[in-house]
Amino acid sequence: MPRVVSLFLPGWPIDRLRRSLGASAPPPDDRLVLVGREGSRRIVTAVSRPAEQAGLRVGMPLTKAHALLPDVLTMPADPVADAAALNRLALWALQHYAPIVAPDPPDGLVIDTTGADHLHGGEERMLTGLVNRLGASGIFARAAIADTWGAAHAAARFCADPVCIIAPGATSDRVAPLPILGLRIPPDIVTGLHVLGFATIGDVLAVPRAPLVLRFGPLLGRRLDQLQGILSEPFDPLRDPELASVRKVFGEPIGAPETIARYTTALVHELCLALEKRGLGARRLDLLFHRVDNSVQAIRVGTAQPVRDEKRLTRLLSDRIETIDPGFGIEIMDLTATLAEPLVLQQAVSSLIEEEQADIAGLVDVIANRIGARRLYRMAPVESDVPERSVHRVAPLAPDDGATWQGRWPRPARLLARPEPIEVMALLPDHPPGAFAWRGVRRLVKRADGPERIFGEWWKRDAELAAVRDYFQVEDASGERFWLFRSGNEQQAASGAGRWFLHGIFA
Repeated sequence: MPRVVSLFLPGWPIDRLRRSLGASAPPPDDRLVLVGREGSRRIVTAVSRPAEQAGLRVGMPLTKAHALLPDVLTMPADPVADAAALNRLALWALQHYAPIVAPDPPDGLVIDTTGADHLHGGEERMLTGLVNRLGASGIFARAAIADTWGAAHAAARFCADPVCIIAPGATSDRVAPLPILGLRIPPDIVTGLHVLGFATIGDVLAVPRAPLVLRFGPLLGRRLDQLQGILSEPFDPLRDPELASVRKVFGEPIGAPETIARYTTALVHELCLALEKRGLGARRLDLLFHRVDNSVQAIRVGTAQPVRDEKRLTRLLSDRIETIDPGFGIEIMDLTATLAEPLVLQQAVSSLIEEEQADIAGLVDVIANRIGARRLYRMAPVESDVPERSVHRVAPLAPDDGATWQGRWPRPARLLARPEPIEVMALLPDHPPGAFAWRGVRRLVKRADGPERIFGEWWKRDAELAAVRDYFQVEDASGERFWLFRSGNEQQAASGAGRWFLHGIFA
């Protein structure tokens, strides 16, 4: 089932203006409006949140705005610059979130995330991350996801706070209480519906369609059908002419997987030639399938490093062909390198004494495209004596920075996410435990080694100035080995409570 995201940017022209002006922009708490022309009249085209709270509205004549708020700050609107910036934002979303993205002027984007949300940790994490990333850049946004563009558009503007997720099949129930403005119909139709007593989308859906269409024209009926998914609503994906892209137009629609795979191979060959001319390697490929019913389906694959290997790229794309439903046929295939980076060629092994390095990049790419690149990582050492801070996640093929773990004391193969409290019997505080109970199981210690004393990192937090841990490696009667520690030195209360914890398990 298709899933569509609508991204709403309530203060887009003003947020865009502040970003372009930088330090010289008016403060966020200023009552600022942008002014444009409608015929011979000067009207308000955008309103800052403080000015909106003061009663100013988009479409209001400038003379009325000055009468309501004499000290209002006005600046000229620039619709051309706003549209260009919206296109750049759509290109950013294309490179980071999904292969099918289009501007939704004047203040939004529409993103088809079908089959792409799992790469970002699910729909909720994807929407939250999108809104937060824009907020960190000074762009206020709200986002909603639904089965149709119309439902997502309405929810983003009248329901999202700051995100809204409409479950598959629940479109009608969720959009019913939303205002009629969410239908994307002209203001005169909205006014006419209000005169007739309609206030919400549910009110319009509950009455027979024919009298409304007869009075207000076919647009109202079409919007209602698009909202419910009865009528499809395709949109043209954004494509930047600066991106390396190739296209194949078919005289007769194709649909067989073998035919799609054959033309995929041909497109990859053409794209690699184009990338070679630019000295680039692909990091992300989008293969779009334009069907005869005017809908678009897509395959997105990524690589850990810049790649121009035709066989590898063809394999990654071919593995995803089974997810494409050709319907009544595909008439256009469009392959684009939405993310490309300079490709540095490396010399192969040139002598008998050089050892060939194993190349696992192909395996990493296959796994990452199946489970999501964010879920694939490796652990790397960090210079820290505190065990839980001595590792961090890095990309699978990240270069080695030369850092290593200290080798004086062995470390467990499995380190728990956080130390778990245990019950311990020990002869003296400085002695290793003779027995301990963990997760309801009592274990008798046969062998032990320690203690290894680890101090807190006092230069990071004052609370760790006197913190102490004494670690012991212990082996129980069944041969299992564990990593335990006692907090504190039994002399200073600030060093720890003297409690015992289990922190790791040896292989």
